[in-house]
Parts: sequence; C-alpha cells; structure tokens
Amino acid sequence: MTMVSLRGLCFLLTLFLGSFFGSVFMLGPVLPLMLLSPAWYRWVTDRIVATWLTLPVVRRSASWDTYFCHIKEPLQLLLFPEGTDLTENTRARSDEFAEKNGLPKYEYVLHPRTTGFTFIVDTLRKGDNLDAVHDITVAYPQNIPQTERHLLLGLFPREIHFHVRRFSAACLPSSAEQLQRWCQERWREKEQRLCAFYRSEPRRFDQPEARVPPCKSQLRVALIKAASLLYWSAFITLCCAGLWLWTPLRLYFLLMVIFFLCQQRVTGGVELMELACHRRWSGAQVKQD
Repeated sequence: MTMVSLRGLCFLLTLFLGSFFGSVFMLGPVLPLMLLSPAWYRWVTDRIVATWLTLPVVRRSASWDTYFCHIKEPLQLLLFPEGTDLTENTRARSDEFAEKNGLPKYEYVLHPRTTGFTFIVDTLRKGDNLDAVHDITVAYPQNIPQTERHLLLGLFPREIHFHVRRFSAACLPSSAEQLQRWCQERWREKEQRLCAFYRSEPRRFDQPEARVPPCKSQLRVALIKAASLLYWSAFITLCCAGLWLWTPLRLYFLLMVIFFLCQQRVTGGVELMELACHRRWSGAQVKQD
C-alpha cells in the first residue's frame, strides 16, 4: 500500500499555493499595464517572475516567437523537441516512427520533432533574437519522477546530472533540412551519452565536471534555497491571514479569480490576451506611420 509523504504533500501544496497566490497578488496588479504597452508589461512581469524563481508556462506559437522578436525582449526559450515524456507507449510510437523513416531505435530518448525546432530557430534568427542553442541532457542516477504522484509519495530524485553544450547561432546550419539533420544528430549523441551514463558505475557523464563559479557556490545555493523557502512560506501565510482578516483583500481576490476564469474561457489565456494587445498596438503604429 502506497502512503502519501508529508514532505511530498508540503512540496506540492507550497508549489500550488505559491503559484496561485503569486498570480493573483504579484502578477494581477500589473495586468492593466498590458493595455498601455505590451512590451512594458512583458518587461515588468519577466522581472517579477525572475524574482519569483518560478518559470511561467507559455503556450508556444508562431505569434509568440515573433512577438518577442518584435519587442526586442531577450528570452530563454525552453524547448522539448520530443513533445512528451518517455514511457512505454511513447517509446513504441517513437520506434514506429523510426522504422518508417529508416532511423535507429532509441532506448533512453524519443525521436525529436525536428519541424518545430527548425521553425523556432528560423523565426528567432530572422528576428535577430537568437544568440545560442544550449543542448541539455538530464540524467537521474536513482529514481526518475514521472508525474506529480511520484512527488506526492515523496519519491524525489536524490541527484540530477546535467550535460550542457553550447552552440552559438553562427555555428548552426542555415537551411531547414540541415537544421533537421543537426537536431537528429544531437539526439543520437544524447542516446549514446545516456546509454554510457546508466551503464557506468558510479553513474556520471563521461567528462570532467564543470568548475563551479564563486557566484554559484554550494553555500550561496543553500542560502538561496533557504531564503526562497522562508519567503514563500511567509508569503502564503500572509495571503491566507489577509484573506481571513481583511474584507477588501477578499473582494480583490474574488474579482481576480473571476477575471482569470473568464479570460481563460473567452481568450484562452493571459498570454493570448498579451498577443492580442500587441497586435492591436502594432496595427495602430502601422496606421500612424
């Protein structure tokens, strides 16, 4: 019989309440700025989220990539070309794709969807907003948490290993076909790298460990973790206390929840509202010119 872990329950509750209250009380007050200037709104929210130490989930689309290029806002775009998690079912579909296209079958990775990768690279490159592509391979020496259920049961990974390679934009192939082959080649390397990792003892990537700069020392990382835990614990506690004791805060909270629910149903998400405001502003500027 599986038992819920107290540590896992606290982690998920803190993550949910921090994201929920953070959206209402940290991002909510700056939403009107979106109507005045989408670029200013993006600049402010990016810095709030950076302080938040929580990455927003953004629905990727052609308009979104072009939007960042147009407002000249630097971005770090996290892309998973596989499109899904590695499971028995997804591995079977990946093997079927490999057979149809004459590609090798993989055990530790899925074949990437190269069309989306090449489109993003091409869009960012045309917008002069691509500095480099970082190829990141992640490995777990012990357990691999697949879903929130694993976290709820307290099955946290004891170690996480990262292998990072940087490819400058100038080193990337120019044509879409060459970019697709380049992406496929990186995945062949990932398969070989992970195969060697999980067959080695102790499990580690076969290369010298990167030197940790002073700004990323173990002590500094531990202090940041402690400060983050204290901040979010206090923030959640104050939000709950404020909602319990202060009627105006409850009214604001209720209005924001209604707003988020309505805009999700009407527009499909805050990020789509932001894109719509950007298109309106861009159209107005074109008419003025």
